[in-house]
Amino acid sequence: MTVREYVKQNLNIPNILTLIRLVLVPVYIVLFAMGEKYSALTVFMLASFTDLLDGRIARKYNLITDFGKLMDPLADKVMVLTAMISMAIGNKVISAVIPWAAVVVLFVKEAVMVIGSIVMLKYQIVVYSTMIGKVAQCFFIASLVMVYFHDWFVMVCAGWFMPLDLIFLWTSVILTLCALLIYVRRGVRAVKKTGEF
Repeated sequence: MTVREYVKQNLNIPNILTLIRLVLVPVYIVLFAMGEKYSALTVFMLASFTDLLDGRIARKYNLITDFGKLMDPLADKVMVLTAMISMAIGNKVISAVIPWAAVVVLFVKEAVMVIGSIVMLKYQIVVYSTMIGKVAQCFFIASLVMVYFHDWFVMVCAGWFMPLDLIFLWTSVILTLCALLIYVRRGVRAVKKTGEF
């Protein structure tokens, strides 16, 4: 297959939205580094919206491609991890808010998912996302948006053991770990059924 044929085969709206999301990552990084906190947040929210949109369009109009299967989750992981790491590091203008423990948990989870996907591919097995996985992702996006308003939550939640944005974040971490355990269990069961494990 030539490059032109590959591009023609994979050039559709969902995949274009996925590529836009990847392009938005360096835009986010530059804005965050410049201290443009809410501009960076806007870019993150736009990227999250493209993630929601491209999946729906792909399923509704049967525009699912191998390129999309690979790049869509990759673009999503890169954007979310970038936002998390930036808010864990902070800069001279933007305070660090996210605990590194939460970043490490998400990074390990994504690494296990990637390794698991490679193993599943070897056995030609597809482990579909679960409802808890989708809920965890929604919680993560919501909590990441909320941490940009951390100072406000600290003020509003005065006297609480933890501001609401961080409560959402740690809830996301717990849900993510639950989703990961279910994914691993399903994956192991599927491989065992092949008789090669």
